[in-house]
Parts: sequence; C-alpha cells; structure tokens
Amino acid sequence: MLRADCANCFGLCCVVPAYSASADFAITKPAGTPCPNLLADFRCGIHTQLRDRGFPGCTVYDCFGAGQQVAQHTYQGKDWRAHPEHAQEMFAVFPVVRALHELLWHLTEAERWPATSPLHPDLTRLRTELTELTELPSADLLALDVASRWKTADPLLSRASELIRADSPGPEHRGADFIGADLRRKRLRGANLRGTYLIGANLREADLTLADLIGADLRGAEVSGANLSEALFLTQFQVNAARGDSATRLPTGLDRPAHWTSAARAKRPGPRRRR
Repeated sequence: MLRADCANCFGLCCVVPAYSASADFAITKPAGTPCPNLLADFRCGIHTQLRDRGFPGCTVYDCFGAGQQVAQHTYQGKDWRAHPEHAQEMFAVFPVVRALHELLWHLTEAERWPATSPLHPDLTRLRTELTELTELPSADLLALDVASRWKTADPLLSRASELIRADSPGPEHRGADFIGADLRRKRLRGANLRGTYLIGANLREADLTLADLIGADLRGAEVSGANLSEALFLTQFQVNAARGDSATRLPTGLDRPAHWTSAARAKRPGPRRRR
C-alpha cells in the first residue's frame, strides 16, 4: 500500500508536479502538464536513462503508493486521458493522498520498533484514522487539512524517535546546515538529524545507526561505506538522492539505487602523474 506500483497508476507523478530546467530536470514543465517522456500506457519512456538524459530529479521522487490509490480506488480505474472531465480534480487529489501516505509510512516505521511499544496504541489509532481518510471520495479529500494531521503526528514521531535512540543518544543536529560538510567516518549514532541539510556532504563510512533522518536533505551526499542499516525514518527517495556504493549498508526494504557505484570501483586509485 505504501510503496509505488507504477503499473497501476496513471503516471500522476509525471503530470502533477511542476519543475524548472535545472541540474535536476532537463526541461521546464508546468504543473498538471504531462511530461513529454510519458508514454500512452502511462510508463516513462526514458525510465532506465533518467539520469543520463538530465532528469535525476525524477529518480528521487516517491509517491508512497498514493498513485495507485488515487488511480484504482478514488477514481476506480478511470484514467485522466479517457475521462478528461476528472483530470484537474484528480491532479489536485493526488498531492493530498501522497501527503497522507507519506505520514502513514512514518507512523508505520515508528510502530515497527519494539522500543516504541508504549506508543503503539496511539500510533495504531492515528494510522487507522489516516488510512480511512485515504479512502474518502475525491471531494472530501480535497476538503482535508493535511497539515493539521502532520502537526498532530509530529510530537508522537518525536517521542518515538527518543524512545528508539534512548540507549544510544547522539548529538543534537536538528535543522543544522551541513551542506558540503566533511563528515567522513563521523560517529553519528543516535544523532537527531531531523530536517538537517546534508546536501553534498561527505558521509563516507559514517556511522548513522539509529540516527533520525526525518526530512534530512541527502541530495548528492556521499554515503559510500556508510552504515545506514538502522537509520530511523530513512526513505527510498532519500537513498536515491544520495551517492553510495555496494559497501553502503541500507535498511531492509530499501533498494540500492542503480546509479550507485561498486565499492571496488569507488576506491580505485586514479592514474599517477609522471614527475
């Protein structure tokens, strides 16, 4: 439910978001306009070449399963091409459901840790409530105040993080600016890295065990050889945004991105200069 199933979606992530020509996107695309690479069957025509063709931004996007929920449940399999009368509404509903699914993913992640057992009743209650909201008709979804749901969940997720990290408390770096920072081999076990800017940071061989990474920006961060196997709230799109290798340790359930290098290749020395 909380993992993208593109075969059962209508390419909503290729239509709904707007983006500008930049290092992340080769072109400018207005919101609600299909990407020119979107095929008739709602698949991406350059999916295996996105980075090479100038669309790395697409590789770090995750709908948390909202695409198939909107396509198959909210609109009962009626796509926006065959039913253009639903198009604009569908495009407005998708971000709402995506936000709900992202919050559901974090609540589910918090609940899987034994240390959060005192919070399980509250986590389950909120997760059940949000799941029911995702099943509402389109008009009711558009009337939701999703931000208030995140505001309600934030203290619960923060408390869950504290309980999980209690036996290995680490440094407090919430919201810190570590853009381009040299954090090689840094011991960040149990660190609070919520909302931290780690863009382009060097985290090679760093220990991020039990580090809370909710909202951390890992775009271009070097995580080769880093231990992320028990990092908290690490999402697939955060992993996709970083640069790692085969020695990077990831949590169970997250995939190693195809663009990551092998450890051997990453450590291969360059040619020596002649004197």
